Amino acid sequence: MKACNFMNVTFLILIGMVMIAMISFSIGKWYLARKFSSQVNDLFSQTKPITHQRFSASQLDHLPEPVQRYFNHVMEDGQIYVGYVRFKHDGYFKASLDKAWMKIKGEHYATLQTPGFIWKGTTLLFMARDMYLTGHGRLIVSLFSCLNIMDAKGKEKYDSGELLRWLGESILYPTNFLPSQRLHWLAIDATKAKLVFNYNGLSLFFIITFNAIGEITEMETKRFMGEGGLETWVIKASKYEKRNQVLIPTSFDVLWRLDKGDFSYAKFNILDIEYDIPEKF
Repeated sequence: MKACNFMNVTFLILIGMVMIAMISFSIGKWYLARKFSSQVNDLFSQTKPITHQRFSASQLDHLPEPVQRYFNHVMEDGQIYVGYVRFKHDGYFKASLDKAWMKIKGEHYATLQTPGFIWKGTTLLFMARDMYLTGHGRLIVSLFSCLNIMDAKGKEKYDSGELLRWLGESILYPTNFLPSQRLHWLAIDATKAKLVFNYNGLSLFFIITFNAIGEITEMETKRFMGEGGLETWVIKASKYEKRNQVLIPTSFDVLWRLDKGDFSYAKFNILDIEYDIPEKF
């Protein structure tokens, strides 16, 4: 009888522990969701719309020939400048180069007049939040979407890395690639050009490859790899489609080009993309 009572008590303790864990998980997940929504609102509040600006073919004068080919292919005269963007994607992701692929779903928000973005990627095991807000980069990883296990920030490598991501993703909103006081293009050859971007004390670049019809197929730069040094970082783009009147690639392969070979770690497909709606999905 005593043994039976002991087993009952043990069972009740286990049930209580499970319930506490489930409640803690739910509270943690709710808190992170609320925090993410707040950060999206903060992001959109830091800039103003730029729909008063329109693209003119005269802006292409003196640009390298492959760059002109790109804009003539993806833009129309009078096209409105994009100021805000939000999109969703699915795909596969590797937490590190020696790990297995896992499915991922992502939600991304960006501002263009004032550079900034916040991205949330969710897998079965973790949720990652990448961001560039108020001039600083940050990466937060939460186990089971509730317990932070990584919070990388406070170094130039994170500021430059996240700003590079923001700049590279401008391929989804090509008015952001038009020449300006902070962005200019340099000629290389008939298939390549160099994009240079200066902002907040940082000078960044991409070597961009164009195909015969003017699509950007590859973007290459130098980026800090984790806590290590600079390595070659590459974005491959394909499957161009017109989404909300903008011609963009919808499939991406992101990789590190190392001495021992190319190592892909993210394969994303754009599901939904909307422009100039400064609200969370």
